[in-house]
Amino acid sequence: MEDLRYPIGMYHPVLEISDEDRNQLIREIEIQPATLRAIVEKLTPEQMETPYRPGGWTIRQVVHHLADNNMNAYIRFKRGLTEDTPSSPPYREDLWAELPDYRQIPVGESLILLEVLHRRFSHLLWALHPEDFRCTLAHSTLGVIRLDTALHRFVWHNRHHIAQISGLCERMGWSC
Repeated sequence: MEDLRYPIGMYHPVLEISDEDRNQLIREIEIQPATLRAIVEKLTPEQMETPYRPGGWTIRQVVHHLADNNMNAYIRFKRGLTEDTPSSPPYREDLWAELPDYRQIPVGESLILLEVLHRRFSHLLWALHPEDFRCTLAHSTLGVIRLDTALHRFVWHNRHHIAQISGLCERMGWSC
């Protein structure tokens, strides 16, 4: 069950990121929405309602969660750049996933949001200087972290959920 929940493994914070690794992470941010779209656009409405694991969210909920989480992460990152170690409070993602927009809005809306948000985020990231990534924020589970670590976790989080969806597609024999 843990393999289904964490198909790429649990997150392990990275404290130091080279300029080259940071650039690779930013490039990945640029393509993640297209990667996700390529997987989910082939799915039927019934397939979208399939949980990625027993007791887990449906594909629809995962896509909407990514949009919500990435908006939060983008705002946290900007606060980290402009405030002195701002707090990054958690939110009840489990309850958000039960709200009407998660059940009623087509995933295409969240995909558009992700595409635009990732363009904005990557534009900001490319414009920063290496020392900007040393700014910090107080993360609810990781403690005080540098923006380099926040960037790394952002990319991991997207990989994690994309792998949950693609793993379900493989197990079910769907062409995704």
